[in-house]
Amino acid sequence: MDPVIIVGAGPVGLTLALALARQEVPSVVLDEGPGKDELRLARTVVLREETTALLERLTGTPLSEAGAHWAGWRAVRRKQVMREITFDDAAEEEAEGRERVTTPAPLHIAQHVLTGALRAALADERLVKVVVESRLDAIEQEPSGVTVHTRGPKGTWWRASYVVGCDGPRSTVRKLQDIRFPGRTAVERHAVAALRVELPWEGQALLHRMPPWRTSGPSGGEVTGRPLPDGVWRLDWLLPPGKDLVTPELLVSHVRETLAGWSTGPTPPYELLDTGVHTVHHRLARRWRVGRVFLAGDAAHCLGTLGTHGLEEGLRDADNLAWKLASAWHHGSYEALLDSYQAERRAAVAARLRAADQALPLLRGGGGLRAYVPGSTRGHDALLIDGHLGQGAIGAPGTYAGSPLAPPHLEGEVPVDTPRGAPVMDVRVTAEDGSFVRLRDRLGRGALLVLLIAPGTGVWERKHWATAGIMPRLAAAVTALPYPAELLVAESYPGASAHSVLLVRPDGHLVTALSGVRPADLYAAAEATLGGPVKATKAAKTSKASKASKTGQAAEEAEAAAGSR
Repeated sequence: MDPVIIVGAGPVGLTLALALARQEVPSVVLDEGPGKDELRLARTVVLREETTALLERLTGTPLSEAGAHWAGWRAVRRKQVMREITFDDAAEEEAEGRERVTTPAPLHIAQHVLTGALRAALADERLVKVVVESRLDAIEQEPSGVTVHTRGPKGTWWRASYVVGCDGPRSTVRKLQDIRFPGRTAVERHAVAALRVELPWEGQALLHRMPPWRTSGPSGGEVTGRPLPDGVWRLDWLLPPGKDLVTPELLVSHVRETLAGWSTGPTPPYELLDTGVHTVHHRLARRWRVGRVFLAGDAAHCLGTLGTHGLEEGLRDADNLAWKLASAWHHGSYEALLDSYQAERRAAVAARLRAADQALPLLRGGGGLRAYVPGSTRGHDALLIDGHLGQGAIGAPGTYAGSPLAPPHLEGEVPVDTPRGAPVMDVRVTAEDGSFVRLRDRLGRGALLVLLIAPGTGVWERKHWATAGIMPRLAAAVTALPYPAELLVAESYPGASAHSVLLVRPDGHLVTALSGVRPADLYAAAEATLGGPVKATKAAKTSKASKASKTGQAAEEAEAAAGSR
């Protein structure tokens, strides 16, 4: 079968290529550029824990060592600290009177460092071919595949099973498919500078609203400081509406007055490393799939205002799409499964865009009656903090509770602390070979995960419990599933009682939790996760399912007989 063609070699396209390769799907990445990334410390990304884990799993690189985990977050209005959050231990929290959050610290990393790690991982990947200086200019679809043409030194025709446009907000793929991209331009503009300097809040990110040295701009101005490794900080200044030119002199003026305002003594010395202007657009493509052509990342959506992390949504696109394309590539196309990519991801991004658009008038309007409503200032600051920290309606990752892949109500379903469709929590599990691993380490392999909660098994050797109790019946039920699945065992899972069974998608989202071993419910949930009943070509698998079910029933009867003796 032909490879998947990925148009665009940014973080989203490279992540998708690696995710497909981990599931034994070949791909060709068409890169317009020379295959190298410009070193820009003023262009950075903020990643949540689960997104960092995804990238580290794919690249095999400890990205946490290449970026900076924030020690805390500080929100200041004028000269008053409105809220201070620490990611440190409770002892420090009590000593300094800070609010402690259970959310792991975000990772702040330069984008060229992230892209470099992805490129290094792809260099050794036999299933991925990166073609540089290749610009797409034609797409022709057929029922059996897609043909694309590129121009450049290596211009030629390429044959693909599927095409994914990860080619940014000016996406050629989107334009060739005549997909509308409505929204708003220049929702926010920020002047950006990266500098090496010593600031009073070591390792803490800072949001300073209405600083006393500034009186112009939306709400009197806003400055954000985010630490990077090696004493480097990225500073962002919210610019007033309009298209006024941001000159080098203006940026240097912002740097000097900000450092002076944050210092109790003389202005600290600094080394200016990089500058830029970051413009935020809000746009959402009408369609994310046209036949065998898909959109992902900035080609499908633009967001990032109010501190939200736009790149993370693109990485979630890649994670969501990879296992569905892999399923279609290996097992045949399930149209409902492929359609669910748009249904799930577009709905999640649209919800965040709506939340940001609704909050913008409150946060950027300034003045008016709202400014005098008791508690409104603190509430507005909380909205901004949600965006920066990846929490709440503005910042939190979306769940797929309303997904077309969600199973109907199941008789044996029980609640756990993870809602249906949300990313599962990371816990220590025992794999089928008896090794102890993290649950997230088993994701992205193209298999469903079936997790049994069995307290006490962690202290036994696998040979003692793999054939005891409910394990034979559960193993038979897993073998019978209409899709490759891996059986894992955990001592505990938040909110789950003993002998609960969790079904997890390959991208780490919870399908359902069941009370005990219920083969029929487990099979129905897995079938729904694939987009509907298995195809006729799966007849052999269905026969295997029936046989395995009988095996499980026989094992259960044998256990009961043994208990009666």
